[in-house]
Amino acid sequence: MSSQAGSARPNVVVLGEVLWDLFEHSRRLGGAPLNFGVHARRLGHPVTLISALGADEPGEQAAGMIDALDLDTRFLQTTSLFPTGTAQVQIGHGGVTQFTIPRPAAYDAVDLSARDLDLLDQGAAGWLYFGTLFASTDTGKNVLHQVLRALRGATRFYDLNLRAGSDSPELVCELLLRADVVKLNEDELQRIHAYSGLPLDIEAFCREGSDRYGWQAVGVTRGDRGCAVLAGGHYVEAAVHPVNVVDTVGAGDAFAAAFMHGLSLNWPAAEIASFANRVGALVASRHGAIPDWTLEEAVK
Repeated sequence: MSSQAGSARPNVVVLGEVLWDLFEHSRRLGGAPLNFGVHARRLGHPVTLISALGADEPGEQAAGMIDALDLDTRFLQTTSLFPTGTAQVQIGHGGVTQFTIPRPAAYDAVDLSARDLDLLDQGAAGWLYFGTLFASTDTGKNVLHQVLRALRGATRFYDLNLRAGSDSPELVCELLLRADVVKLNEDELQRIHAYSGLPLDIEAFCREGSDRYGWQAVGVTRGDRGCAVLAGGHYVEAAVHPVNVVDTVGAGDAFAAAFMHGLSLNWPAAEIASFANRVGALVASRHGAIPDWTLEEAVK
C-alpha cells in the first residue's frame, strides 16, 4: 500500500443514523453512517457527521463517546421529539445478523437550517455518504435532498444496508440513480435484481448498473468469499483475508470506508479490493462495530 504515503485525504460528510446496537448482554454505539465515518477518520479523512441524538441518557452517553472520535460534530443535533436510536441485534446460525430497529428515533428529527446548508456548501466536501434507512421517511428523504443540493460537487457514496421496512423498491432505485459509487452485499444484489432487473452475475450487474445509473464504481461484499470491485472500468474479485471472526457487526461499514479511501486516492481496482477486505476483516476480528484499530495494522 505504498500509494498511501503523502496523499491528501478528501473531506467526507456522512448523513444518517446514530444508534445503540443492543446485544443480549451489552449495548454498543453504532449505526452504519457513524461506523463508516469513524473508519474513514482512522484512514485520515476529515469527517463531518450529520445526525441527531435524543435528550436522554443514551443520547448523552453517545454524545460523550462521539466527542472522543475526532469527528466534526457541528451538525450532530439533540432532540426531545424521539428517543436515541436503537437496533436490537440477533446473531443467528452461521453468523447471520438480523436487526430490529424501532422508529421513529432521534435521527429521524434531523432539521438543517439555511445556515447549516450554507456551512456545508462552504466545506468543499469530497464525498457524501448516505444509506437507505435514514431516507426511508419523508423527513429523512427531504434532508438527504437538501444535503445533495448543498454538496453538488461531492462524490455520492450509497451504502445500501437494506433493512426490513426501509427498503421499498421505489426508494432504493431512486437512491441508486443518485449515487456515483455503490456498495452492497450479495443478498442485496439479489434484491436489486428483483427491483430493477439488473443481472444476477456480479460482473454483469456492476457493468450494466454503471451503464444504467452512471456509477463510477461498485463494491460487492461476498462474506467468506471476499469481494468484487468494479473501478476505473476494471473488474476484480479478491479472496477474503483470513481472520478469526469475533463479531461481524460493522465489518461491512469498515469495508465501505476502505473502499471509498482507495477510490479517493485513485488506486487500481485490485489494490482497492485487497485493502478493503483487510480493513473489513480486521474489524470483524474484534468486538463492536467501531473497535480500535490502526492503519499500520490494516496495511500489515
